[in-house]
Amino acid sequence: MRANPASDIWSRTRRRRRVLAGVLVAVVLVAGVLATDAIRRHIEGEADLVSDAGFYRLPSPMPSGEPGDVIRSERIDSAPLGAAAWRVIYHTRDLAGDDVAASAVVIVPDVPAPDSGRVSIAWGHPTSGAAPACAPSLDVDPFQLIEGLHEFLLAGYAVVAADYPGLGVPGDSSYLLGVPESNSILDAVRAAHGIDAAQIGTDLVLWGHSQGGQAVLFAAERATAYAPELSVRGVAVAAPAADLTELMSDDIIDISGVTIASYAIPAYEAAYAHRFGEEALSSILTPAGAAATPEMASMCLLSDVKEIHEIADPLIGRYVTSDPASTEPWKTVLEENSAGSSPIDVPIFVGQGLADQLVRPSATEDYVTGLCAQRADVDFHRYPGVNHGLAAYAALPDMLLWLADVSSGRPPTTTCAASGH
Repeated sequence: MRANPASDIWSRTRRRRRVLAGVLVAVVLVAGVLATDAIRRHIEGEADLVSDAGFYRLPSPMPSGEPGDVIRSERIDSAPLGAAAWRVIYHTRDLAGDDVAASAVVIVPDVPAPDSGRVSIAWGHPTSGAAPACAPSLDVDPFQLIEGLHEFLLAGYAVVAADYPGLGVPGDSSYLLGVPESNSILDAVRAAHGIDAAQIGTDLVLWGHSQGGQAVLFAAERATAYAPELSVRGVAVAAPAADLTELMSDDIIDISGVTIASYAIPAYEAAYAHRFGEEALSSILTPAGAAATPEMASMCLLSDVKEIHEIADPLIGRYVTSDPASTEPWKTVLEENSAGSSPIDVPIFVGQGLADQLVRPSATEDYVTGLCAQRADVDFHRYPGVNHGLAAYAALPDMLLWLADVSSGRPPTTTCAASGH
């Protein structure tokens, strides 16, 4: 019996329609679940905000404790679907080694943990501001800016996201100060161990973007000495603020540089005044710059963009009296807070957008060249057309492949020789 071509076409069309209908139903169901979850998280996040002020307010005097000791923790009702989350306040150390409190968020997948505990992704967030109110953990949705969160949770990792000292818990800002930032990241993982239900192990991978790249690179350099009980398996960064000398020279002539400097200068004055004197540090500001800095430093990058522009735009080209990267004592303190002074002996992933106007591609190229000279294992990826804000998202697919190798113990790709570094 001969087949009927028209009948075959109609049959195939019906099958395609059934498959397409099934796909559309699945898409609608998934979209509905995600939309419902987003609405739930927003409603519950708004409810969380009611208790935030009391949670972040510490007793005076603050109780003493070792780095990573938990001061306070609470469950977050608005955790992502299929996950549990906590806010935690814990002890860490500032640049001088003094005990200070810091805050973080801990998120774990709602699946059984391995016997050895969950491997953590210790997240270093990009610039959100320098004032306590700018802490990512204080956001209505404290999870939305953790780049790669859902992929990490699906793969079974815990995610530990530190705010950095001075964000969340009131205190001196640690903006672009490598030591206290990195202390707070490592101590956040220690504090996560104190949450029994999170079931955190000692293995971790560091992952950071922009300011967070600087923070996790410092953590990788210092982990063996500062937190020897933790086992860092690798460090991944996207558009890292690795070389602050280059960053300031590149950016001080535009609004990004003015904003970064307005956050950094008060933090550095507080951290280094005893060493250099406040006048030596503040004298780099013009009178107009000095007048504008306190107000700018109180503003958050994401929520106060319009206000920042109104103040910073007129200061472009007249915020500082000279290039901080070549003016002492700024030259010294920027060098001290640039990554690369100590070798990193774990695999390193670096992603850089080639359209980045904040962390310039040349600065990251120079940093990778230094890593290769130290014989580090570097997997370096460049992304044409990608700007600073999208660097981590662009890097994520390659980072996840690298992460799978690192987590399984396979040696990841090393690109130093192949890239000519």
